Amino acid sequence: MTQAQVAARLGVTPATVRAWETGRTTPRGRKREAYAKLLARSANDAADSPVRTEDPPAPEPPSTPSPPPSPAPAPQPAPEPDVPAPPLTPSQAFDALYAFCAPALVRQAYLLTGRRELARESVERAFQLAWQRWPEVAVDRDPGGWVRAMAYEYALSPWHRFRPRHRHPEAPPADASDRALMDVLLTLPPPHRRTLLLYDGVGLDLPETAAETEASTPATANRLLHAREAVAARLPELSDPAELARRLAELASTERLRAAKPPTVRTVSERRARFWTRAAIAFTVALIGATALTVRTAPTRYEPPVAPGETVQGVPPRVAPGSLSKAEAKLRAKLRGEMVSGPMRLAPQAH
Repeated sequence: MTQAQVAARLGVTPATVRAWETGRTTPRGRKREAYAKLLARSANDAADSPVRTEDPPAPEPPSTPSPPPSPAPAPQPAPEPDVPAPPLTPSQAFDALYAFCAPALVRQAYLLTGRRELARESVERAFQLAWQRWPEVAVDRDPGGWVRAMAYEYALSPWHRFRPRHRHPEAPPADASDRALMDVLLTLPPPHRRTLLLYDGVGLDLPETAAETEASTPATANRLLHAREAVAARLPELSDPAELARRLAELASTERLRAAKPPTVRTVSERRARFWTRAAIAFTVALIGATALTVRTAPTRYEPPVAPGETVQGVPPRVAPGSLSKAEAKLRAKLRGEMVSGPMRLAPQAH
């Protein structure tokens, strides 16, 4: 059975069955029991199917003149054993992932932003980042989901509003119903818009949607309900989730959106990685040079700063040397006459 047939029998989406088979999620509750019963029934049907066996030999006819025996057929060469296909190179695996995911991601990014050029740029930047981190992305359980999360983050970045080319609106869809639906989607808050697109547009389960939007399951359910109510209030004919999912798919498919070729994306990614690597090396060298210059020219000990000079009040200014005045000569004679032997000091007087 195909994934679509299994999904139809279990009442889930093909994306859910694909997630179960790839190991990204595990069925729970009634879906787990129904899935196990379906697999067991398929195994029993395969075991009970009739197997062809060799027919028993027919009884020999009575002895009659028989024609001469025909020559035995030439022996057929033994079939060659199946040779496993050589593993894909990193560039081949990346190109395969890009060819599988890029067209749908561009349409989803257009529903998120309403801008064709930004949608293409978001997907290309996401795949450029995936090529730079290819050893990590290649072993991820869901490489497509990894790239989708990066594309959504870039498309919903609030910094795009400051770019000159994004200040002018793009041409809306040609159909009136498509314009109305796009206007409703763009009025939703970005988290609600992303939740609605992942659940009703992509077909993820509620836990998967919560994990990709980095929110709890109850919060994701509330966002989904509010988004559906906002769409139904403006467009009552889309109150049915199935009809809303169909209209989202039609709106995304009406626009002819194409992304760049995989080799171009890989080349741009490698050029960007080389630029940032060289910029990081240049910044490191400049930082090391500035540090070495500082160490070379910085003082090795503390030198206290010299305080600025201040004028001392009350001290008479110094005069040039010259002859003594009469008063100074009289004072000198008096001091010399009152000197006594011994240290140079004045002798105390009783009067």
